[in-house]
Amino acid sequence: MNIILWRHAEAEDIAPDRTDAGRRLTGKGEKQAEAMSEWLHQHLPADTVVLASPAVRTQQTASALDREFKTDPRLFTDTGVEAHLDAIRAQTAGSILIVGHQPTLGQLAALLLSGQPQSWSVKKGAIWWLSATAETQTTRLVCMLDPKHL
Repeated sequence: MNIILWRHAEAEDIAPDRTDAGRRLTGKGEKQAEAMSEWLHQHLPADTVVLASPAVRTQQTASALDREFKTDPRLFTDTGVEAHLDAIRAQTAGSILIVGHQPTLGQLAALLLSGQPQSWSVKKGAIWWLSATAETQTTRLVCMLDPKHL
């Protein structure tokens, strides 16, 4: 199974009249999301299921991909690694793309790759492409890509 973790692109600071969930992408963030979506279009398997947090910035990031995606509340800003794992386990596709947030995406990557709860950093707009094998219960890093390198 491919598990692709995509952190939302650069978003505006929290405005006094909005909640954290209402933060939108900046102009730079929109460009980051577009650049990464172009790369993903070339590499994602056709049957990839795309799941996104309900937060506005993740919805905008996922929308840049121009593919159907599902909004999953288990990926919201205040959920943890277990909720993300539940969202992954609920899928039957061979590839899952999760559009989400720090610090949870970094914690999820750390747990899947090292088996240990650690706080790793996923940069804004970046992807971490993991490949998990159920038979051997191993996960390996296939690709880590930052939008500034596209």
